[in-house]
Amino acid sequence: MERKIIISSVINQILVGIVEDQTLAEFFVERENQQRTVGSIFKGRVENVLPGMSAAFLNIGLERNAFLYVDDIENPNGQNIEKLIRKGQELLVQVVKEPVGTKGARVITQLSIPGRFVVLMPGERHLGVSRQIKNPDERDRLRQLIGELCPEGFGLIVRTVAEGCTRKELQQDLKDLRQQWRHLKTKAGKAKTPSLLYRDHDLLYRIVRDVLTDDVTEIIVDNRDIQEQVTEMIQALKLPHPLAVQLYSGSVALFEYMGLDKELERATKRRVWLDCGGYLVFDATEALMSIDVNTGKYVGKENLEDTVLETNLQAADAIARHLRLRNIGGIVIIDFIDMEEAAHRKQVLRRLEKALAADKAKTHVLGFTQLGLVELSRKKTKKPLASIVETPCPLCNGSGRVLSDETLALQAAQQAYSLAKESEVEEVMIRCHPNVASFLIGIGGVNLQALERDCGIRVFVRGEETMERDAIELQSGGDGSMGKEAVPVREGMELTVEVERAHAKNQRHGIARIEGYVLDIPGGAKWLGQTVRVRIKDVHKTYAVAEIMPGN
Repeated sequence: MERKIIISSVINQILVGIVEDQTLAEFFVERENQQRTVGSIFKGRVENVLPGMSAAFLNIGLERNAFLYVDDIENPNGQNIEKLIRKGQELLVQVVKEPVGTKGARVITQLSIPGRFVVLMPGERHLGVSRQIKNPDERDRLRQLIGELCPEGFGLIVRTVAEGCTRKELQQDLKDLRQQWRHLKTKAGKAKTPSLLYRDHDLLYRIVRDVLTDDVTEIIVDNRDIQEQVTEMIQALKLPHPLAVQLYSGSVALFEYMGLDKELERATKRRVWLDCGGYLVFDATEALMSIDVNTGKYVGKENLEDTVLETNLQAADAIARHLRLRNIGGIVIIDFIDMEEAAHRKQVLRRLEKALAADKAKTHVLGFTQLGLVELSRKKTKKPLASIVETPCPLCNGSGRVLSDETLALQAAQQAYSLAKESEVEEVMIRCHPNVASFLIGIGGVNLQALERDCGIRVFVRGEETMERDAIELQSGGDGSMGKEAVPVREGMELTVEVERAHAKNQRHGIARIEGYVLDIPGGAKWLGQTVRVRIKDVHKTYAVAEIMPGN
């Protein structure tokens, strides 16, 4: 299998796509204003112990208390939770599941620190080898090595990337992890409660550490700084066969050039078409994900049973891929098209299990139920893709989903990047909804500055209330007219405007708009909802300062 790692940087977001055999298999995104908590270790305080739920809630310093289940506590004698911990007790815990919706993070007391080749587990005795390493001789060799190297009072798990590594490499990785653990214990003894003690590395480092294996043939990035960072990480990890990091400088955005933007768009759709003409329907509920398989436009060649089998086999491959790409976890129910022959049902199950073998998340296929449905479970570790690239629709109160402002801004930025590569284009105007424009511009104009730097031309953003939220219009030019159009006011101009709202940072200021252009009015909050007369004092690229005129 051929694997590629595609890394793109757009308006302070890092996008990573893992491509397997020319198809997007996994997607990761790291945004500047969002912090990943999975893998982080906290010093927390027990706030409540609930015997009826066999669980406790801990304050670890996040917005909502974390959830600790009795099975996630070291409990060799099977005692009730109230005998294991008490209210007010301080514990070291590790986040294993991100907060989602109204639910806080899920934590455990069995800590682990991942390295390149092994995972160190303080206080454990377990020695294990990744199930992704299939060769029995290699599994035995690695198990013997960690049995000799594992220090007293620790457990070890060999990671997939350790296949073929030497004793010296394992030993060095273990030495680094033990140093991290000593530092963490020292910090825990001094830190107040609650506090963060350990956070896993950023996305770029995790990708190099966890994903870069011998079957990766290419690493492609679109930013020179990221190229240097990834190269340094590869050198620091001392890989036996280091890859050169390729810098992409094409005329369209990297994800668009690789076709990954279209695949991501399909991965958020309810209906997914198969190559044969059949299709899948994904329906998520609070408790589970249901997947329905349909023949669609596929009519087959000979008989119905062969048509059904071919559709179900293609569906099994597509379902396994979408479980990974969409980050679907928990219970999954698959309604394959009914098959009369038991041999065909076994064939479909084998195909599904084989396709799931490449998935690092632990899955259990339970087989067909009496109703002819296939049950499986997949471990939840990351946020679902839908919650990353979409946001609940405010018009339907969350019953449907639309692309988030961040994602729409990202799309607009990618279109501007592609347009900027055309000859004779010196400036670009982006017209969009004010919410999207606000993210494109960023606080203090930081995102717009980053976009102009990436594009190498002047970029203007104009938010227009009359535009649909997902509508984006781009206009290019080279005669300097965009700036005049984007800034419809000049110093000394007198206008009558309505004060729409208070300023987000300074509640004494009011905000008004003229043709979508923002007017910052010092002291204008007292006229909220009223029409006032103002005079333009200072004009900037994305906003102007206006003063209230006498007589209002």
